[in-house]
Order: sequence, then C-alpha cells, then structure tokens
Amino acid sequence: MIYLELFWTFLKIGAFTFGGGYAMLPLIQAEVLSHGWMDASALVDFIAVSESTPGPFAINIATYVGTETGGIGGALCATLGVVLPSFVCILIVARCFEAFRSSFVVQGCMTGLKPAVVGLIGASVLSVAATVFVPSGISAAVLTDPSFYASLVIFAVCALLAFKKAHPILVICLAAALGILAGYVL
Repeated sequence: MIYLELFWTFLKIGAFTFGGGYAMLPLIQAEVLSHGWMDASALVDFIAVSESTPGPFAINIATYVGTETGGIGGALCATLGVVLPSFVCILIVARCFEAFRSSFVVQGCMTGLKPAVVGLIGASVLSVAATVFVPSGISAAVLTDPSFYASLVIFAVCALLAFKKAHPILVICLAAALGILAGYVL
C-alpha cells in the first residue's frame, strides 16, 4: 500500500508543479509532513542532500523520500510518480507547441505562471529558513546557537552567488567545509 501512496503522492506533485524542483517544495512539504513520513527537520536534511547531489532536484528528493519510506520499491514508485506527468506533458507539448506558441491563451498562462512560481519558491525559502533558524532548544547565548551560524552561512552563500558570481559547486563545497568546521567548534 505504501508503494501506491508514494506513487500517487508524487504523481500529484509532479502534475501540479510548474517551474522546476524548487517550486515543488511547498507541495512536497505538505504531502510528506501530512503523511507523517518524516518530520520537518528530517525533510530539510533531505532537501539539502537532494540539492547537493548530481541530477534534477525533483527526482533526487522523490527518490530520497521514497527510499526512506519504502526502500528501493518506494524509491522507484516515488520517482516514477514525479517524472511521469512531465514526461507525458512534454511529449504532448513538443508535438503541439509550434501551433499554439503565439496563442493569446498560452501566452496568458505563461505570464500568470511565472510570478506564481517565484511565489512558490519564496514560500519554500521561508518555510525551510524557519526550520533552520528555529533552535531545537534554548541556547545560553547567541554565539553558541547553531542557528546564528546557519544564518551567517545563508547570507554568505547569497552574497557569493549574487555579487561575486561564485560557481555553485564552490559554494556547496565551502558550505560543507564550514558545516564540518562548525561541528568541531560548536
């Protein structure tokens, strides 16, 4: 039964998400947490691992959640579920796009979807940030609170990517190294 649940859940996520993997985060969070497959903290860890491994984020997170929930079979079902809607849709779009590209309705849909995707990504950022910044216990001081260091890393990553145009792989490696260092220091 878990296999069918995973397939159906990720099929819905794949079918109703426009804009890529990050736009899926609100749906993934809602579904995974409502099914009780993991808590918010574990999901944030899965998001971090899925983002830092090669391949499309949506496939990585579906595979990861599926494996955690239902083993190899769960991974296959979740991954197939998240990929199938896009696969079918792109086959249809590829056959029909040229005929409808200049359509007022198609252009209107795209105009409406673009800001909605930005909003979905923004909501995901806020949700994940809340999980990162809310400490699990009360700290003695700000400087001993891991959330303080997490916020510094987030701002540093944003600055490196936005202003210094640093390569994302370099930023990921630096963040991992800082995390290891923080583990020893804190």
